[in-house]
Amino acid sequence: MFVSKKIIYISAGAIVLLFISSIISFLGSGNSNLPLEQITTTEEVVEINPLPQSGDLYKVVKVVDGDTVTINMNGKSQTIRLIGLNTPETVDPRKPVECFGKEASDKAKEILTGKEVRIEKDPGQGDYDKYNRLLAYVFLEDGTNFNKYMIEQGLGYEYTYNLPYKYQKEFKTAQEQAKSQKRGLWADNACKIEQSTKTTTTTSAPAPIQQFQTTTESKPATNGNYICSYNAYNCSNFSTQNEAQAAFEACGGVNNDIHGLDRDKDGVVCESLP
Repeated sequence: MFVSKKIIYISAGAIVLLFISSIISFLGSGNSNLPLEQITTTEEVVEINPLPQSGDLYKVVKVVDGDTVTINMNGKSQTIRLIGLNTPETVDPRKPVECFGKEASDKAKEILTGKEVRIEKDPGQGDYDKYNRLLAYVFLEDGTNFNKYMIEQGLGYEYTYNLPYKYQKEFKTAQEQAKSQKRGLWADNACKIEQSTKTTTTTSAPAPIQQFQTTTESKPATNGNYICSYNAYNCSNFSTQNEAQAAFEACGGVNNDIHGLDRDKDGVVCESLP
């Protein structure tokens, strides 16, 4: 009788242990199909060069040219392409230094080198271009919109790439004022004089620069007499894509895109135009 009771106690204990083991196995079954690292660790998110906050200040470490600068962003260098501004070319090895390019670059270096600036993005323009340059407006510590300042001083052109941008109206107005006041590259013969020193043997002059500068609409010619000696047009100067394409090809196409109309280098310009 004593042995029978002992066997009963042992059996009951085994049943309890089996029951507890079943419960533990059931509770753990929810994660049984997950890899071990997902159970024991949390997912790590690595953020490379986070986008700037509108109120933060960033130090300018390099001025590439009048419309491109490099800043120190969270300990890393980030190159910025200024929205709405296109200055004459100075650093493209495929092109000669364009009229007023050096002046624009020198002024940008004078104002920005070593200074702290505020960066503003534009949701309508995207974050980066194809060269991984951050697209943004640059503001000085006193609140001056540097992009607009360069246009106001005649050191660059208003530039619309496909879609309208936040300050487009202000920048276009600034360009018209610079032209009417003949500032910088809009001054009488500013670019013609520079060109004449390089091409003294030529007998035929390009399309009259002064005539283009004083035209209120700044529309390119449609009869084939395009300005191809310096950056004079952007996509907003054309009514249709065909007009822009004609000017692009007349000035040399992909081998001489002096106006910067073919930003993605596919041979088709101003693709947003009808």
